Amino acid sequence: MTKLAVIYHSGYGHTARVAQFVAEGAGRHAEVALYTAEEASARLDELAAYDAIVFGAPTYMGSVSAGFKAFMDASAPVWFKQGWKDKVAAGFTVSNSPSGDKLGTLQQLSVFAAQHSMIWVSTGELPAGVTGSEINRYGSFLGLMTRSDNAPAEQTPDAADLESARRFGERVAIAADQLRRGRH
Repeated sequence: MTKLAVIYHSGYGHTARVAQFVAEGAGRHAEVALYTAEEASARLDELAAYDAIVFGAPTYMGSVSAGFKAFMDASAPVWFKQGWKDKVAAGFTVSNSPSGDKLGTLQQLSVFAAQHSMIWVSTGELPAGVTGSEINRYGSFLGLMTRSDNAPAEQTPDAADLESARRFGERVAIAADQLRRGRH
């Protein structure tokens, strides 16, 4: 069975909540494990067993949080050996405003994946304004964007963002499964 890891940093609980919904969606097609960035930094060798890794970080000051950046930096020995080469990768972010410079964070995550020679998966969803639904309400193609709405993590992101997260996780797991099956 396809194995997928979700690695995230969460300062206030919002990114953790989105990570859980990404994992739930991915779990429909893969065996899933959730790691905080701190856990993943200490267990880099375990990540070689996964077919896909989804990265999640809040957007702070137009970039990934310091906690997630520490994980990125800790992965240098894996990068040097190209230990994640050809694994599927994807990313998501949460910020307090509709823009919040979330695109900068997704670009940082995708460049990080590219440096590891990973295969990036996009959202695969048209913007909400085109479809008339609330899925992908921020119109992101590169990765999943959600909003915390300056409320406790138990209340936000809203249902549409969490359903977008579920669908995103499912898409990444399907892509990883297709790639894994094609390799064997």
